[in-house]
Amino acid sequence: MITAVRDAWIVTQDACRSVVRGDLVIEDERIVSVGPKYNGTADREIDASGDIVMPGMINTHTHVAMSVMKGVVDDLSFPDFLNKVFKIDSDRTDRDLTIGTQLGCMEMMRGGTTTFMDLYYSEDVIAEATQKAGIRGVLCWCVLDEEATTQVGNPLDNCKRFHSKYKGRRKIVPGVGLQGVYVCGEETCVGAKEFSDEVGAPMNLHLSETRGEVNDHKKKTGKRPGEWLHDIGVLGPRAVAAHSAWLTMREVRMMGEAGMSISSCPVSNMKLATGGVAPVPEFIKNGVNVSIGTDGNTTNNSLDMFAEMKTLGLLQKASRWDPTVATAQELLDFATVNGAKAVGMQDSIGSLEPGKYADVVILDGKAPNLRPLLPENIVANIVYSGNSLNVKTVMCQGDVVVDEGRIATLDAESVLAESEDVWRSLCLR
Repeated sequence: MITAVRDAWIVTQDACRSVVRGDLVIEDERIVSVGPKYNGTADREIDASGDIVMPGMINTHTHVAMSVMKGVVDDLSFPDFLNKVFKIDSDRTDRDLTIGTQLGCMEMMRGGTTTFMDLYYSEDVIAEATQKAGIRGVLCWCVLDEEATTQVGNPLDNCKRFHSKYKGRRKIVPGVGLQGVYVCGEETCVGAKEFSDEVGAPMNLHLSETRGEVNDHKKKTGKRPGEWLHDIGVLGPRAVAAHSAWLTMREVRMMGEAGMSISSCPVSNMKLATGGVAPVPEFIKNGVNVSIGTDGNTTNNSLDMFAEMKTLGLLQKASRWDPTVATAQELLDFATVNGAKAVGMQDSIGSLEPGKYADVVILDGKAPNLRPLLPENIVANIVYSGNSLNVKTVMCQGDVVVDEGRIATLDAESVLAESEDVWRSLCLR
């Protein structure tokens, strides 16, 4: 099937960061042409005259099934927040995990996200719901010490079974999740890393999110979390460390030497008032790949990558009294090409280039908040002026999942209605 997206401003995010006016042509799952006018016959024509076409964004840290828990743990201290979340988590069912996942996927794809990296248990249930939604899930089964979990059986064994069953599934990438050093001892961490290396799976982990986490671990081991993980051999190029706010320069250098990625989650960190600002310029300087995550709907409370890009930029600028850090182009890179590298798919997604998957977002170029619209300001407009309401059409691997603002893959009304029932069953106890 040939799809021709006509006469758009195409923000390619290629190596030259080219912005071109023209046509984008897709055959089945992949892009075949970017820019030149297409004179052939297309099975599907999309008139995007004057609109913006950009790569689908990549959210590198979330807990999608928690989307049905909005407004349950707001305005609480961090320990109280954790206690309440853990209690709710222990009582979840396949039904509410499914509805939470579909609700979260709807929110993400309606906001231009085509790939997300998840860290949770029951990723098999989440995988089935994600496939129905039609976007790509990099689903990292939560691994922690057996005595600290509510999972049935050993979490690492559960992760291995999940990976074996779902590897090769279309638009599903099974991965390894490490909850964090506060519930993961050396045997658990090393076992997770060894399995990630053995099967080439991405690994998502929480790292240095709070000052308390860092201080407690240093009292226990004599080392900060980043140092300790480095010394036991857990840091590596498949690791994506969420938050990463309370780090020393020594830890940053270790992370860079390991070739790893971080997922900065500024809204979550500010909402929970955990303090600390991820040292993004230092990450870049030391070779750490910087990407963006929203975290889950209990700590954000949205999965909006437009908002996250802008917030990350403003936080970096304001905290350093330096408006030149975290430029618009860098922020867009974090959400696209860097996100693709973080999940190990830089050869397939993250930019609009021939041969890559057709993960495509069309923004309304006639929206007042995106005008005036010129090649010189288009990236800044996306990052600083754009929002999820500007999204018209979204494709993931060639499949239309949002069509002129309408969810095309799920019964949206049913999911929305069921979400209220699930919220009551989980949270009114």
